Amino acid sequence: MNAYPCAHALPAHGCDCHVHVFGPFDRFPLAADRAYTPGPASIDALASLLQGLGLSRVVIVQASPQGTDNACLVDAMQQINAGSALQARGVAVIDEHTTQAQLQAMHLAGVRGVRVNLESAGQHNPEVARELMRRTAEQVADLGWHVQTYTSLEVIASIADTLAALPVPVVIDHFGRSTASKGVSQAGFDKLLDLVATGRAWVKLSAAQRISDLADCEDARPIARALVEANPQRMLWGTDWPHPGAWPGQPRSPDRVEPFHPINDARALQRMSEWLSADEWVAMLQDNPARLYDF
Repeated sequence: MNAYPCAHALPAHGCDCHVHVFGPFDRFPLAADRAYTPGPASIDALASLLQGLGLSRVVIVQASPQGTDNACLVDAMQQINAGSALQARGVAVIDEHTTQAQLQAMHLAGVRGVRVNLESAGQHNPEVARELMRRTAEQVADLGWHVQTYTSLEVIASIADTLAALPVPVVIDHFGRSTASKGVSQAGFDKLLDLVATGRAWVKLSAAQRISDLADCEDARPIARALVEANPQRMLWGTDWPHPGAWPGQPRSPDRVEPFHPINDARALQRMSEWLSADEWVAMLQDNPARLYDF
């Protein structure tokens, strides 16, 4: 019996919209200029996680230590789609040197978006963010992809007009990096809600521990509810497996393997079910990902 039964039945095609795969490093080396070094996170371990959670679809996201070499991402999607009951899509990382031929090849493999990771790079300049989002959107617009960004709520609020005007859907990671303890009246949160309400932005209600200091993230509930109520058709969920991330008081370094965080993904899924109605639950886990990622 599942020790963490959800408040609502899992839909037939539930999707974890935010995971990473790392390694094997002899085939897929990390970027030389990475800020940290993760340990391995295999396709088999990912498949076991999804089976345990009762989910059949997954979105693999290129992580910052992998740079713009998306070979590991493409290999993981191809293996999953060819050899299991699971279905995978991907979110790549590109730069100004990425060719249209490379983009087309990634599309055939299952990539449906690109990520602009500002937060992990320590980039908080709104003008830099504007330019990167515009340029990246222009590169992928003809493919029908989206642009995903991991950045602070302050940056989101500062460039909200740019995000609203992009020619592609915008996906915002991890609750927009709002601060759970500050609640729904915190500066900039209204701008995020406006983007969601008008349908211009999708938000991943993922990795609640990134925005909360409480053991069970209960202070993230009002943030989640405000976003869901703004537009339930723009909500996504993900585990953020295998849970990379900086540790308090420990500087990041590429010279040592940084441990993953010990997050209980079954409880995280159960907790989200407690925050949503049955209809919102199905939309977030099944219907919304099917539309955005072209399952």
